[in-house]
Amino acid sequence: MSTPSGDYVFKQPHLLGLKEYSAGDITHILDHAVHFREVLNRPVPKLPTLRDKTIVNLFYENSTRTRLSFELAQKRLGADVVNFSSSSSSVKKGESLKDTIRNIESMKIDMVVVRHESPGVPYFLTRCVDATIVNAGDGAHEHPTQALLDMFSMRMKLGDLKGMKVVIIGDISHSRVVRSNIIGLTRLGAEVRVCGPKTMMPLFVDELGVVVSHDLEDCLGWCDVAMALRIQLERQDGALFPSIREYHQQFGIKMEHLRRHKNFVVMHPGPINRGVEMESDVADSNRAIILDQVTNGLAVRMAVLYLLSGRASEVENYR
Repeated sequence: MSTPSGDYVFKQPHLLGLKEYSAGDITHILDHAVHFREVLNRPVPKLPTLRDKTIVNLFYENSTRTRLSFELAQKRLGADVVNFSSSSSSVKKGESLKDTIRNIESMKIDMVVVRHESPGVPYFLTRCVDATIVNAGDGAHEHPTQALLDMFSMRMKLGDLKGMKVVIIGDISHSRVVRSNIIGLTRLGAEVRVCGPKTMMPLFVDELGVVVSHDLEDCLGWCDVAMALRIQLERQDGALFPSIREYHQQFGIKMEHLRRHKNFVVMHPGPINRGVEMESDVADSNRAIILDQVTNGLAVRMAVLYLLSGRASEVENYR
């Protein structure tokens, strides 16, 4: 396993998406996450690294895993944390996003973690405030920290990502997770396929630069990692498949698949629709690393916050 290189200079001011990150940037984050994963196993899994920083979690969309993971990562690093929810704020009174973020910045904050239903909001915020912006999911655009924790989980389980075969299954068109994963995985040398109904593929799916398949059986026989995506009914304008039952029959991972194909591990960004994306027994099997993804997400987000805080030169402080 790689260790952080003291010679590598991480120059990124924000994390708006993985499109702006080089293979070196991504690897640098994953290398640091190894050490933060070790920190989480200590009797007292805390560090004072960001004790002088104030971070705002600005969530305009419902979230459980991502919001709690970021909040816990921030507290593990000693930061002062402020949680903002649009449902209980002046947004309900008509305040604009620009005015909201400028009012928050006037309270002398250092970093904003933002989730919003509209693509491009994290980039917009960089033009409004001087604080560091971290994208926690913007519409169907990107979800960079989810992709980073997915890649970290694959690397921890199977080793080097170069040459790894990954199939992403499900609602490709509406998923921000798949876009970030494709960018990150291909940048680090993995082979990627997407698999799902034709109605769930983007109009310009060929531009993703990956192999497109509608044959789950073939993909599971090929891959090292099978990542099922949640069917996002809330993001769909119409019926994209005849029924949940038919979707599960054609694209749900089942125990019989695990018995036939011995080589792949199962992943899911959560929350899982059991009996839809996969059988319940698959999610609970020893081939699934879904709970590992949750724990690894905490380590990865600690690494992201640490590096974006400008503390990269202090790597020896937490070893």
